[in-house]
Amino acid sequence: MLAFILKGMGMSAGLIMAIGSQNAHVLRMGLRKQHVGLTVMICIACEMLLILAGVAGIGGMINSQPVLLTIARWGGAAFLIWYGVRSLRAAASQQSLVAEAGELSLTAGKAALAVLGATLLNPHTYLDTVVLLGAIGGQQPGDGKYWFAVGAILNATIWFAALGFGARLLAPWFAKPMAWRVLDSLVGIVMLMLALNLMMG
Repeated sequence: MLAFILKGMGMSAGLIMAIGSQNAHVLRMGLRKQHVGLTVMICIACEMLLILAGVAGIGGMINSQPVLLTIARWGGAAFLIWYGVRSLRAAASQQSLVAEAGELSLTAGKAALAVLGATLLNPHTYLDTVVLLGAIGGQQPGDGKYWFAVGAILNATIWFAALGFGARLLAPWFAKPMAWRVLDSLVGIVMLMLALNLMMG
C-alpha cells in the first residue's frame, strides 16, 4: 500500500510542480491574498476528479485513440500559446505592476470561474492527470491503482495548499513591480516552450 502511495505522490509531483497556467494562477491569487482558500479547494477538487477518472480507465481509453490524443495535443498547444502571449503582454503592460491585495479585487464567483478556467480550459491538465497519471495508475496490480490515486491526490493537496498559502511569504519580493514583470515573463516563456514541446511531440 505505502509503495503505491509513494509512487503516486512521486509521479504527481513530477508533473504538477512545473510552472503552468494553474500554478501561476494559484501563485498570483496567493500573492494578492484573494480567495486563496477557494482557489486551492477548487484546484484540489479538480485534480481529484481527473485523477480518479484517469485511474478508473479513461486514461487508457484515450491512449488507445490516436485521434483523441491528437486533438488533446493541438488543443493544449493552442491554449498554452494563448496563455504565454497573454503573460508576456502583461509583463510589458501595467497589468503586471499590480501587487497590492486590495487592487483588481474579484468576487468569489469570479474567482471560482477564473481558477476553473485556468484548470479545465487547459488541455495540458488532462494530459497530465487523466492520460499520464491515469494510464500509469491503471497499470498497478489489484487495489494498487487506487492507492496510487490516493498518493497522487495527496501530493496535489499538499502542493496547492503550500503554493496558495505559502505565496504570502514571497509578498515582500513581489511588492516591487519588477518582480511581477519577471514572473509574467517567466510564465510566458515556459508556456510557449511547453506548447512547442507538445507540437513537436
